[in-house]
Amino acid sequence: MATRGNTRQRIQDVALELFAEQGYEKTSLREIAEKLEVTKAALYYHFKTKEDIVISLFQDLTRPLDELITWAEEQPEPRGLEIKQEILRRYQAALSGAAPLFRFMQENQATLRELSIGETFKERMIAMSQLLQGPDLAMADRVRCVSALFTMHAGMFFMQNVEGDPEEKREAVLEVAIDLITQAHHGARP
Repeated sequence: MATRGNTRQRIQDVALELFAEQGYEKTSLREIAEKLEVTKAALYYHFKTKEDIVISLFQDLTRPLDELITWAEEQPEPRGLEIKQEILRRYQAALSGAAPLFRFMQENQATLRELSIGETFKERMIAMSQLLQGPDLAMADRVRCVSALFTMHAGMFFMQNVEGDPEEKREAVLEVAIDLITQAHHGARP
């Protein structure tokens, strides 16, 4: 993983790497300090607990998602197909920047439910799904909208194990998500 510049960011990067590899519960602040080759006191200067590190990571890496939600909420109602497609394009960009955090979340689901960020993330996902749906959609079309969002997530996790060019895979995931939104928007039945 490429590390970012300052000490706080280096701590976040190393902690996230260890949390994803070993699990949140099995990683200690001491191990993080050792991997960074700093004292625990130096680590405590920036973060008092592991949860403080995760919260700071979540805030930093999900900022683009928060900006996307704000942008989408500012779009005129009803949000048309083009806006929903743009939401998905921007969401994919936000996801790629937060990929290490999503890996942590995937590997530490039980712990995430106990941390304060779990509920915050759930609220963001509900907001995103509501932005993609319309009030008058049939249930199958609502499922398509929510499925478009989770197609993006599945693509990030599972396409890593599929042979092929990363850019081609990224484009394919976006194409499928946009197809789902387009079907929902037009009330199309495959």
